This record gives sequence, C-alpha cells and structure tokens, in this order.
Amino acid sequence: MTTNLALDPGFGSALVQGLGAIVLYAIVGLILMVVGFYAIDWTTPGKLSTLVRTGAPNAVIVTAAGLVSMAFIVVIAIYNAGGKLAEGLLTGLVYGLAGIVVQVLAVRLLEWVTRLEIGSMIESDRFAPASVVVAAAHVALGLVVAVAIF
Repeated sequence: MTTNLALDPGFGSALVQGLGAIVLYAIVGLILMVVGFYAIDWTTPGKLSTLVRTGAPNAVIVTAAGLVSMAFIVVIAIYNAGGKLAEGLLTGLVYGLAGIVVQVLAVRLLEWVTRLEIGSMIESDRFAPASVVVAAAHVALGLVVAVAIF
C-alpha cells in the first residue's frame, strides 16, 4: 500500500485565493463594525467610545449587542454568497449598511415607543435593566435582517 503525499496541482492557488477571501471579508466586516459603532455613537448623546472605554455598563451592553447583530448580518451575507467572492463582499457590504440603518431607526422607534431615555441611560455609570431591552432589540433586528438575506 503506497501513500500519495503529493498535493493536488491547484492546491497552492486555491489556498492563496482562500486566504485572500478571508482577508477581504475581514476588511468588509471591520468596516461595517466601525460604521455601525459610529452610527450608534452619532445617534446617541455622549461620546460612545469614551463611555465604552471607561466602562459605562449600559454603553458597553448596547454597543456589544450592536456589534454582534452586525456580525450576524455579515456572516449570513457571506454564507449566502455561496462561495462567490465578489457577490459575498458586495452583499455583505450592502446588507450590512442596510442593517445599520434599520437598527438605528428601530432603536430610535423603541426609544419613542417605550419612552426610554436611551441617551441618559447609556451615559449612566449605573446598570439600567432597560439597556438589556435595547441590546435585545439590536440582536433581534440583526437576526431579522440576517434571515431576510438568507
């Protein structure tokens, strides 16, 4: 019994192409995470990056949920592209941006419907249980957008 240790002829190029796809998807995901972060920052009072860095619990909870929901959208857009790199990158970017807009609008609507003072809640250095509701809205909307993509 002989074992063939030779690599398939196209192995090297497939490996390089796969690594390139990982880097490109990571760049698109990072761009969307940054845009999502600044969208949350722009639409809420206070400086979100400072609040997160100083450990304001509600800011951390809401921001983390927003980033997780963005990841759902990007992951499903990539998966849905079926291995087609250009389509995956484009749909990830377009659907990711749409998801950011939907999330910002939905959180503002949630603030209006529930009469929550999200701005003051995020700035507070004391845990507010309502921040979990806002975080859940972010995650739920991320899932809804992700499944809509699928």
